[in-house]
Formats: sequence, structure tokens, C-alpha cells
Amino acid sequence: MSSPFRANPRNPLRLLPAIAFLLLLGLGPLSPPPAYAQASAPADQAEPAAPAPSDQAAPAPAPPSCDSKTLEKCTPNSGDTAWMLASVALVLMMTIPGLGLFYGGMVRKKNVGDTVMTSFFITCLVTVLWAVCNYSFAFRAGMPFIGGTDRLFLQGILSDIATNTGNPNSLAPTIPETVYMCFQMTFAIITPALIAGSFAERMKFSSMCVFMALWATLVYAPIAHWVWGPDGFLNSANDAAYVKVLDFAGGTVVHINSGVAGLMTALVLGKRRDTGPAHNVVLTFIGASLLWVGWFGFNAGSAVSAGMQAGMAMTVTQIATAAAGLAWMFVEWILRGRPTLIGICSGAVAGLVAITPASGFVGPAGALVIGVAAGVFCYWGATALKHAFGYDDALDAFGVHAVGGITGALLTGVFAIQEYGGTAGAIEGNWAQVLNQAQGIIIVLVYDAVVTLAILKVIDLVMGLRVEEEIERDGLDLALHGETIQ
Repeated sequence: MSSPFRANPRNPLRLLPAIAFLLLLGLGPLSPPPAYAQASAPADQAEPAAPAPSDQAAPAPAPPSCDSKTLEKCTPNSGDTAWMLASVALVLMMTIPGLGLFYGGMVRKKNVGDTVMTSFFITCLVTVLWAVCNYSFAFRAGMPFIGGTDRLFLQGILSDIATNTGNPNSLAPTIPETVYMCFQMTFAIITPALIAGSFAERMKFSSMCVFMALWATLVYAPIAHWVWGPDGFLNSANDAAYVKVLDFAGGTVVHINSGVAGLMTALVLGKRRDTGPAHNVVLTFIGASLLWVGWFGFNAGSAVSAGMQAGMAMTVTQIATAAAGLAWMFVEWILRGRPTLIGICSGAVAGLVAITPASGFVGPAGALVIGVAAGVFCYWGATALKHAFGYDDALDAFGVHAVGGITGALLTGVFAIQEYGGTAGAIEGNWAQVLNQAQGIIIVLVYDAVVTLAILKVIDLVMGLRVEEEIERDGLDLALHGETIQ
């Protein structure tokens, strides 16, 4: 028997399946899910909430988030805190093992142990001094020239684990003050360690210990406060500053500071009695690579937040470093006939140095120019300038860090972009910022040179600075430490 639908194509019953399907398709969206229906119900139709029992206490309000206006008993931003914890580790890696290997590969074999031990010792020494007094002197409010004493021995750093609240430093409002203290500690560690490149292979270890303790307290801490302290007289964020100097991550505080101190040390100690080729260029390559990676914590971490400024700082750091490495290599290739591994590594470090003050203020185009300039000028500083004046800056602390820091600080005033860092430079018509940068450089340079020279002279009078001729000839490792590198 045939179907009635097939027998009569005009039979209206044949449309029933299609009509049912269309009704289901059309009516489905008209019946919202229960959760949506409750959310969209008119307020006058909503059922009243059941009253809470009178004997049940209301939950305590959550602590407020930490920001520039809320600095007491507030909750830090977890994303910013995580980034800054990582940055602490990255910057510490720059000194141990980065700088130790970078310098250790360039000295002679008989002095490698003393060179790397110097970096390790300074890490230990400055950590203790920072906790005892130097953090308070550098990063707490006090006077325009030196900070206060309210954080001596880190007293008063609040971190209530039970409630996840704290009282952050106003300079880093979204992270715990303990994290900010540790981050700035890593800067205080690497700065005096950089000086060691100037006096490598000829300074008494005992005298070096005393020198570093005095220098970290009398030179680094005050200059850090001038440029970065909340009431520092060179701090661009301080409305009452004498000169508003842009230094995002340490062009003046770290690099000019350490480079000038290195020059003073080299001048007081005099030249090495004999020199020789680098012990192991592979160690220098490894050290330079660790410095490059760690420098992202150095520069991008100086944004003190995991945001857009940190992203731009990381971008320009990479660009400037690569450009400087290429610039140094090609200049060396043209002038000396061949490119060297130590040359391209030194050029990359020069780029890292020069972009440091600019990293939070310039864009990619400015970073490219700064990198090329750093490669060219630092090559000149490590070769022609040193030979012209005859000082023995053994591992080019002045030629790379002071010259690179001055280059970067001045060009920060040229290429600063209002949109990136809040301050316009000469490229946007604000030539006054170049003058501000120059004044900051001169002030830091003069203070650093005078105080460093005074410290060295006193130590030389009391205990002597330089090892005996026999020790220098045989090597510092065996004579001063009883160890040798095989």
C-alpha cells in the first residue's frame, strides 16, 4: 500500500514535519535558560532574599588594593609582584654568575679565582649593608641629599601573611616593600662589582673589602637617593627637584657612577706590571649572555609593574643591545682587520649600558640610534681614549660603563617621547631636557670622583691598596686565596 503523502503531493499533512521543525527552531530561543531568566527578571518580580540570622556576623570587608593613594594595610597586585620577584632573580644573575664570568674570562689564568670571588664577595657584603642601613638611606624619605633612618635593619617593613596586607614603598605602590627592597638591592650589588673591572689583577683583597663597604655607603646610597629617592633633588618625579633627570634604570646611578669610580681606582693604583691575553673568551661569552638575559629584569623590571612600560623597556633593550654589538664589531673589523668575540660581547654590554637610562622613555627608533652610538663611542672609550691618557682600566669599566652611561643619558634627553614615559625630549621640541641630563651627569661625576678618590687615599695610607710585585707576578689566586685554576 502506498503512502498517502506520496500519492497526493498536495496533501497538507506532508508539511507537518517541516512545520514542527521550524517551530522548535523558532521557539527555542524564546525560552531562556533558567540562570539567564533569573538574571533578566524585573526587579519587582524577584523574590526577596532571605534575611541573615541576627546572630551571624557580617563578613569582614576585603582589604583595599595597593596603589599610589592607598599605602597602608593594602593588598599588593599579584601580577606586578610575580614579575618583580622574577626581576630580582634576573638582576642578581647579572652579578653572580654573569659579571663574574664576563670579567673572569678576560683576565689571565692566575687571577681568575680572585676576579670571580670579588663579584661573589661584593654580593654578600652589599646585601648585609643594604639590610642594615643603605636601603633606608637610598629609598626612604628624608632630605634631598640622603634618605631617612626609619628602615634601619629593615625595621617597620610590614608583611602580614595572614591577611595578605602590607605597607608598600610609595615608589612601588603595587608590590610588597620587601620585594622592592630586594629588587633595588640587586642594583646596589652590581654597581660596585662593575668597578672591579678597572683594578683587576693588582688590588689587595683586604683593601678591596674596605673600599667596597665605604663606597657602597658613602657614594652609591646618596646618589641613588638623589636620582630615585622620593625627595631626591635630581628625581624627575619629585616636583621640588633641583634638576629633573631622566634615569629609568641606572644610567647615572649605576653606570656613570661605577665607571667614574673605576677610573679613579685605576689612576690611584697605577698600571699593571705585565699584561696578557684573555684567559678564556668562552667564559666571557657566557658572562655576556647572562648579562644580556638578566638585563631584561634590570630595565623592564624598573617599571615596577607588569604593564605596557615594562613591555616597551624590554623591546628597546633588545634592539639597542643588538645594534651596539653590531656597531662595535664592524668598527673593530674596519679598523683592525678582523672581528673578535670579546669585541662583539663588549659592544652588546655597551648597548645594554646606554639604553638603561632611556629604556622607559624612548621608542624603538630611538633605541636603534642609542645602540649604534654606544657601540661606536664605547669602542673609542676602550681603545683610543684609554691609550691617549695612558691609564690602565684593565677590563674597561670606564670605557664601557662611564662612556656608555654618558652617551645613553644624553641621548635620553634627545629621544624621550612624551607618550612613552611622560616627558618629551629634544626630538619633540624640549631641548631643556638635554641640559637637565648634562647637569645630572656633571653632578654625579664630580661627587663620585671626589669621594671615591678620598676613600682610596685614606685606605692607601692606612693599609695600602696594591699587592706586592712578587704577588702580582705570580698571580693573586695562589698568594691571596691559596687556590689555583686548572
